[in-house]
Amino acid sequence: MKNQSMKTFSQHLQQGWRAIVCSTVLLAMLLAVSGPATAQTANASEAMGPTLKKIADSGAIFLAYRDTAIPFSYINLAAQPPVVVGYTWEICGHVARAVRERLARDIETIPVAVTANAQTLMLKTGMADLVCGAPTNTVARQRQVAFSNTFFVAEVKAMVNKNSGIRSVADLANRNVVTTLGTTADRLIKQAALANNVTMVFLGGRTHTDSMAMLERGEVAAYIGDDAILAGMRAASKDRDQFVFLDASLSVEPYGIMLPRDDPQFKQLVDDTLVALMRSGELERIYNKWFLAPIPPLGTALDMPMSARLREVIANPNDRPGY
Repeated sequence: MKNQSMKTFSQHLQQGWRAIVCSTVLLAMLLAVSGPATAQTANASEAMGPTLKKIADSGAIFLAYRDTAIPFSYINLAAQPPVVVGYTWEICGHVARAVRERLARDIETIPVAVTANAQTLMLKTGMADLVCGAPTNTVARQRQVAFSNTFFVAEVKAMVNKNSGIRSVADLANRNVVTTLGTTADRLIKQAALANNVTMVFLGGRTHTDSMAMLERGEVAAYIGDDAILAGMRAASKDRDQFVFLDASLSVEPYGIMLPRDDPQFKQLVDDTLVALMRSGELERIYNKWFLAPIPPLGTALDMPMSARLREVIANPNDRPGY
């Protein structure tokens, strides 16, 4: 009886060991199968980069726009419903299509309004994937965000009333001048005042529309900003024929699409899209549409032919900052 019990115990023990061995082998097989799959998923996410992964996970790309940065990005209130339009906005539309092709899925484009002061923060917090306004590429800004290849080259100028008698920066001594908050023009006009040894009263408009309104009402003697922005605001004014640019240029400013820093995969996709537009001639077509032809809702043209500097950038694409 005792021998029979021992035999039965031995049989149970052997069966138990067989079960353990089988379970171990099965677990090893599952790990062997799932291990490469997990590694492949990790490798795919790494190759995609954080921004593309975020877009893929959410099914949406968030494009930040400036509501009054004519002709780069602004709201066409004459459309029903109102829509965002503009030179940079159209370029960003091509980038959004490139993202859809890369991810091989439908991605919703969501416009997000942004001010000049908030654009860097929105990128860093993930509230925007691209800033599609008129951001100047500078060394200081590159410490916080990245920029695409240059798609426009602006000159910072002063716009005044043609009957004011103001012909130079020196003539602005003891006068009020306005720049839009968050733009590089504020620093540049202060440097120019110092270089010309004159004192000015520096005011800030919350938006380009606010700055232009101050000039129209005669509250300031000059509105300082990028030439294309000034031209857009002048074209939108009922008194457009009253305003002229001073000859002096305070700075040359390269514009780039602003995007998250430390994401080379996403930057490469954006840059490749821009280069393709440049090489095909599509970028020049988009430029002519927004700078030479009548633009909505104004029905007037800015009459700004493509500059030699921009043609050089198109021939030799780069993301070099202005200063």
